[in-house]
Amino acid sequence: MRYMLMHKLDESVPGTFDPSPEFMQRMGAFIEEVAKSGSLLAAEGLHKSSKEDAARITATKAKTTIIDGPFTETKELIAGFALMEVRSKEEAVEWGKRFAQVFTDSGVDVEVDVRRVNEGPGA
Repeated sequence: MRYMLMHKLDESVPGTFDPSPEFMQRMGAFIEEVAKSGSLLAAEGLHKSSKEDAARITATKAKTTIIDGPFTETKELIAGFALMEVRSKEEAVEWGKRFAQVFTDSGVDVEVDVRRVNEGPGA
């Protein structure tokens, strides 16, 4: 089963998207552990939406609108993801809890969504 863990951060909190070297060391150790377990398929962090290289596409039946960044006042922002191959939802949640702890141990509040990937019929 594949699961995606997506973490959300509040972009308005100073330093949230400028991680300390200590945080990066903790996150690197965690990512290495997940990779060694054979569960990690991909993982990346994302830039702030307030950067110039962001865009937002809104589509309805009537019209598609594209707004170039930077965006202001974005609170709950997807800040990164990990794609994992695991045996169960429980295993994905356990990895998600440990992932969240990397943030909270560094004094950063985070929300992590754990979502199963739609792998087609019968999955």
